[in-house]
Amino acid sequence: MNFTAQWIYKIGDVNYMLLNKIVSSIIEIVLFCFIPFIWWLITSKKKENFFNWIGFKKIDNKNKKSTIISVLITSLFFMIISIITLYILKNIETATSEFKGLGITALLPALIYSIFNTSLPEEILFRGFLLKRLSNKFGFIIANIIQSIIFGLLHGIMFFNLVGIFKAVIIILFTGIIAYAMGYINEKKANGSIFPSWSIHAISNLFASIIAMFSII
Repeated sequence: MNFTAQWIYKIGDVNYMLLNKIVSSIIEIVLFCFIPFIWWLITSKKKENFFNWIGFKKIDNKNKKSTIISVLITSLFFMIISIITLYILKNIETATSEFKGLGITALLPALIYSIFNTSLPEEILFRGFLLKRLSNKFGFIIANIIQSIIFGLLHGIMFFNLVGIFKAVIIILFTGIIAYAMGYINEKKANGSIFPSWSIHAISNLFASIIAMFSII
């Protein structure tokens, strides 16, 4: 296959990937919003609109600078953790493996994946729904610990058989710490908005995607 044919073939694959990411993003957002929406309908419909209830709202202006700094620092830490995690998972299929070796042509699908395909649905469920509902019952500290443990377990337990218990525990610990930090920034600096954690999550996903796109690890 000559260079032109290879390029056309690659572009076709990327276009299909882009469409797939758009469709899967919509499906994931709807699915991850289903339980929170039903819960809101039953318990809080008359008190608050759904978007505010899950934290889909503006960051408080008086804390905006502090929040932005916290987002940047946490994003940097998350990217460092991503490098370690991707090294641990080297040669193992991950969510960003489909971008491997595609280079800049995969940037748009990677952006859709990073912003909407995982980060937004997960932030709605974990920091928008779970953390806020648990905080009402147990207080912020306990609630944040619970959501971060669940978040870490869900991101690490799938790799137990692939990398061994020790490495899987490292992944669980790393992602759990990040989840706790994201919950703290949302609730204590951004007045309950999920935009900070969504930004951190999306930046980390895009960073991991770029590493795969250019086969850096």
